[in-house]
Amino acid sequence: MKPSQGPSILKKLKQVTIGKALNPFDPKIFHNISLIALFAWVGLGADALSSSSYGPAEAFIALQGHTYLAVFVALGTALTVLIITTSYSQIAELFPSGGGGYLVASKLLSPELGMISGCALLIDYVLTITLSIASGVEALFSFFPGEWRIFQLSTAVAVVLVLIVLNLRGVKESVTVLIPIFILFVVTHLIMLVYAFATHLASFPQIGKGIAKDTISTMQDLGFFGLILLVLRSYSMGAGTYTGIEAVSNGMPMLRDPKVQTAKRTMKLMAASLIFMVLGLMTCYLIYSVTAQEGKTLNAVLFEDIVQGWGMPGYYLVILTLVSEASLLFVASQTGFIGGPRVLANMALDKWVPTRFATLSDRLVSQNGILIMGGSSLVLMILTGGSVQFLLVLYSITVFVTFSLSQAGMVRYWWNTRAVVKKWEKRFLINGIGFILTSFILISMVLVKFNEGGWITLLITGAAIATVLAIKQHYNLTGKMTKKLDNVLPAAGSSKLEAFPEVVENNEKDKSFDPKAKTAVVLVNGFNGIGAYTLASIFKSFGTGFKNYIFVEVGIIDAGTFRGSTEVRDLQKKVKGELDRYADLMKSYGYYAESMTTTGIDAAEEITKIAPEIIKRFPNTEFFGGQLVFPKSRVISKWLHNYTLLALEKRFQEMRITFRIIPIKV
Repeated sequence: MKPSQGPSILKKLKQVTIGKALNPFDPKIFHNISLIALFAWVGLGADALSSSSYGPAEAFIALQGHTYLAVFVALGTALTVLIITTSYSQIAELFPSGGGGYLVASKLLSPELGMISGCALLIDYVLTITLSIASGVEALFSFFPGEWRIFQLSTAVAVVLVLIVLNLRGVKESVTVLIPIFILFVVTHLIMLVYAFATHLASFPQIGKGIAKDTISTMQDLGFFGLILLVLRSYSMGAGTYTGIEAVSNGMPMLRDPKVQTAKRTMKLMAASLIFMVLGLMTCYLIYSVTAQEGKTLNAVLFEDIVQGWGMPGYYLVILTLVSEASLLFVASQTGFIGGPRVLANMALDKWVPTRFATLSDRLVSQNGILIMGGSSLVLMILTGGSVQFLLVLYSITVFVTFSLSQAGMVRYWWNTRAVVKKWEKRFLINGIGFILTSFILISMVLVKFNEGGWITLLITGAAIATVLAIKQHYNLTGKMTKKLDNVLPAAGSSKLEAFPEVVENNEKDKSFDPKAKTAVVLVNGFNGIGAYTLASIFKSFGTGFKNYIFVEVGIIDAGTFRGSTEVRDLQKKVKGELDRYADLMKSYGYYAESMTTTGIDAAEEITKIAPEIIKRFPNTEFFGGQLVFPKSRVISKWLHNYTLLALEKRFQEMRITFRIIPIKV
């Protein structure tokens, strides 16, 4: 057997950029990598808070000069934020293990509607990453000379790449790096808005008169229904303000225990900060009679008006505030990098997307999910040229698909359980109002944005739905074929593989344990037909040549089991029970048999570690594993299934270990 070597250059480079592997069995690991409410507010709430950089401004401009009506829009927006965050707090209570809109729609409506919700949310998360970074870079380049614009797209691409690496290191690590930016945004905006309010308290009676006057004049010009439609259009144009709220309930597994309480605290922080920003900005637009200026955001115009007369300190404060807005947009992209992989992992566990999206890296993050979200964002960034205006058209439609389905699922749940749930009426009312609001915004966004390019978002979402339906069909077909293999397992009350007469008794008189006898190490993945066929193939090829049988199975810690120490212990118990059934089966035939379990994130890696130990105990050893062979081997089959044995074969060749892969046709 080839001696082990030190880490390769690639592994050393990986450790430098991403970090050393984490131990999933460390009793402190769940505590160390989890997020307290403050960190969750940064990592999961930055998207919502950063939307104040453009959401209120879009709504204000949509009023077309009837500026005092902004008060109604601001109050409606604040109420909507409160209702949506409250409703998602109820979702967090009902689904403490997380899952967000995907899980809610899947469990409370139907798996198919859950899939639609998941696909819509994935598209929204990709757009969140792309738009946030493109907006941040555009804001930063507004301070640079015009000739520097040629570097804007390449800078945006570079920021995406940096954030991919940060997130591959771990969620907490990526959030910690970005906390100073978040704090700077909060502090600078707090100073600006509080000062504006404090110095204009005497203006509020005048604002009240302006509201009454503007309302009457608008009704005279447009009529009552025209007034309502104008306010509703402005309200829907600010819909980007609500994106990111769903992320907390989706990211429950990464929150600090007690998770439900942490989620509720995070929701409160998110709601309070967002409501303050919306009401503060919209009111200040009125106080200072802000109007749009070419080349400047509405917030930039406002902040310059607030610090008039401050001299150079005011100028630098404006610069610092605007830089914090731009930088916070980079932090906002974290919602996509955190929430997207989590949705992919949940959908992978239900086999809507490739199961590899549920696997974890040695940094205990959904590496494949981070790469697909970051990679998709890079493609979209390049195709759109990082155009914020175009991305805004595509943005915020899909998230309201998820919002609406989530609220509908909760409404249905409270109604169906009204006989057993106390105060169900209040909960029903909250989600009912949430459903009405989010459905209205969804319809409005589709109608307003469709001809401007919103159809592209719907087309992409439809393509995603068609893709996952094809993947699900493949897994369902594979499941039916493998289920047929399970018919060969011992019937109830039997301890023999009656379907395989080639598996025969050990007729030797001396059946005592002999470590030097020929030993078959059988790699299995559950007590199933694949394992039975593998055993039968060994007997068919070697007869009774093997006297010892060692059964090995790796319990894979994936996104479904890496939720807490209890889930990991349950996994280990399940694997041990499956292997004991194999050992008992071979003992009934008169052979020495034992089981050997291990748990980890990579099956090939774990088996490679324990193989030398097995060979040391049983020198005359050969390894066996059954590999499914599909009728038509396609590229998609190789991508949808984890060919662990093929990866293990290469490692065993280097270690000079005999390994036989037994093909099993389905």
